[in-house]
Amino acid sequence: MTAAARTRAKVCGITNAEDRDLAIRAGADALGFITDLPVDSPREIAPDRAGALIADVPPFVTGVLVTMPESVDRAAELCARTGADAIQVHGLSDPESIAALRERAGRPVIAAVDADDQVVAPATAADAVLVDSAGEGGAGGTGRTHDWSRTADLAAELDVPVILAGGLTPENVRAAVETVDPFAVDAASGLESSGGRKDPAAVRAFVRAVTGRVRA
Repeated sequence: MTAAARTRAKVCGITNAEDRDLAIRAGADALGFITDLPVDSPREIAPDRAGALIADVPPFVTGVLVTMPESVDRAAELCARTGADAIQVHGLSDPESIAALRERAGRPVIAAVDADDQVVAPATAADAVLVDSAGEGGAGGTGRTHDWSRTADLAAELDVPVILAGGLTPENVRAAVETVDPFAVDAASGLESSGGRKDPAAVRAFVRAVTGRVRA
């Protein structure tokens, strides 16, 4: 099975219904909705807004809550409040917290790790690990790439799916997929016309480069 046939595409940082529907039409496998961050981001939306957008994500497309919570309790509360299909957490790095969140939320948990650290401890409890180029306070969305060869080694080592993030664009994502062979790739700022607004041509080109799907 080839990497192209296996790799999924996640469009992250959805802030409005137009961009949500654009990503769905383009053939994205998952959409990310960012809320409750301790740092400023043009892609952050209120929990109720995230829930309203997730409510209209169709079957077979995964609505992912992306957050950097102050506690496991807060993360579980946000997951229930938004109705997300899965939760991606930044800042919860110990396996005990990840395991507790899985039990409390009753949803798959994606644990984000800093590409520079390559900490693998969360992988022992998470359903998937997202490797990102972290910025202020450990949050992602920096628009910076990292050493994909190191992430390829990590992906080969781990028993859980690895999602590659950090500076991915329609222009470089094929090379990233060929180097890392990840379960999925994740892009946000690299698909924008301005902060928090997606560029339709970039979203379509990104999904096409990853999955081979050509959609309206």
